Amino acid sequence: MSRSPRRAWPTRALSAAAAATALAAGLAGCAGDSLEKSGGGGNSAKPGQGSLVVGSASFTESRVLAEIYAALLRDAGYSTKITTVDARELYEPALEKGDIDVVPEYAATLAEFLNRKQNGKDAPAVASADAEATVKALRKLAEPRGLKVLDPGRAVDQNAFAVTREFAEKHQLKTLSDLGKSQQKVKLAAGDECPQRPFCQPGLEKTYGIGITGIAPLEVGSTQAKQAVKDGKAQMLLTTTTDATLEQFDLVLLKDDKNLQNSDNVLPVVNAKKAGAQNVTDALAKLTRVLTTADLTELNKKVDTERLKPADVAARYLKDKRLLTN
Repeated sequence: MSRSPRRAWPTRALSAAAAATALAAGLAGCAGDSLEKSGGGGNSAKPGQGSLVVGSASFTESRVLAEIYAALLRDAGYSTKITTVDARELYEPALEKGDIDVVPEYAATLAEFLNRKQNGKDAPAVASADAEATVKALRKLAEPRGLKVLDPGRAVDQNAFAVTREFAEKHQLKTLSDLGKSQQKVKLAAGDECPQRPFCQPGLEKTYGIGITGIAPLEVGSTQAKQAVKDGKAQMLLTTTTDATLEQFDLVLLKDDKNLQNSDNVLPVVNAKKAGAQNVTDALAKLTRVLTTADLTELNKKVDTERLKPADVAARYLKDKRLLTN
């Protein structure tokens, strides 16, 4: 499962032709293709409010959140369709244009994406570990583009670091500070850009005093990275706070107790003209009020480990939390 569509670190550049092709393919969901992939999201429960297109990135968490958004909006009277577009470079412009009306997003990652888009790739960072300040900066960048950023909740999916349970217990580690104080040196399984990224090797060394002996260049949170740590070929890996498969490899997260990572709270972002109405805000706020990081992890687990369909996982969560009126 790739998380690259939402990571704060740059993804590979797409050629203009490839981007156009991918966008056309992604937006084909408006005609039904992505609806079939996502389990269907085109039914209307209460006619009369119009129709909205809910966008989804291609990784599990985004797909489940899109299904939940679509169901909440149907419950509020809208007919909905879900379309999947792989990269933020493609779906964010579609959101501005109104080809997509609603997407689940991540505060810090989107803030920095829009910051670079407006101010250049070397623009000073606007996101931080302060959720309120990060959302404020995001709104300042989003509003001139016709986007409305709804309130964030407690659920956070951001970069995180994991070690084996055995390693953590042996050295009495619960936090990244504990690792730094232990003076245990580690090889880190992470992307090959890690040595240059402030939230990866430089941040671990400067903020926590962790000694990193080298980088095993493996995809963030991948099975290969987890297996490398389990087998002792590396001692720590870069993953995310909602990684649902850590237990399979007997891995545990070390708490980012000094807030090295930016605040990537989950929040809805909508096209202000087409989906800026208060009833849309109210419908999506039902989820924001209850969703937690632990919930996200469990939702991911049901898809990635138990192999359930995102639509079915979303429907069960909505029922369990009693978020629908019908």
